[in-house]
Amino acid sequence: MSLYHRLAKLLFEASLLKRIERTGYNYLGTGKENVASHSYGVVFCSYLLSKRYAGKVDESKVLRMALLHDFVEARTGDFNAVNKLYNKTDEKKALKEAFGDLFFAEEVFTLYEEYRDNKTLEAKIVHDADVLDLIVQLKEQRDLNNPFAERWINYAKKRLSLEEAKALAEAIIETEWCSWWLERLIKEADDKDSL
Repeated sequence: MSLYHRLAKLLFEASLLKRIERTGYNYLGTGKENVASHSYGVVFCSYLLSKRYAGKVDESKVLRMALLHDFVEARTGDFNAVNKLYNKTDEKKALKEAFGDLFFAEEVFTLYEEYRDNKTLEAKIVHDADVLDLIVQLKEQRDLNNPFAERWINYAKKRLSLEEAKALAEAIIETEWCSWWLERLIKEADDKDSL
């Protein structure tokens, strides 16, 4: 098999994450998201947090770590907090089988280990970004009247470690999920009415 055929297989594996649903929403009662959508949110949150730590963090490493943080779920599925009480996965085996024969496998394994150890600033950023992306989704569900979302938000906030992430979480909680577009429309309508 050529290298490009092998990479094509890896692309199809990554594409599967678009169809694997995050299972925690079943317990929340509302909301829906696939693993690929969540991974994008984590990458974007990681990007924003890494900007707050400019000069102190390897931004490229943060983004690569965020991109790969849930890749193994293409093979293991998404285990939410309740599932993890009863099930274990062999993420290292899944990662090795996904990347082990590729020329950049050691980089992937190193990023994975660093993320799981959660000791470096880069790993802490990605871990907090993972939680922040969940808080964004929960805030949207709270704004749409899910009575349990608030409790989940409070639980999630306790998992944050970085002060920048905690401050961003508070801002997320104080901001209406639709304010980025709704406030502008209201202002434009008010401006037209005042003419």
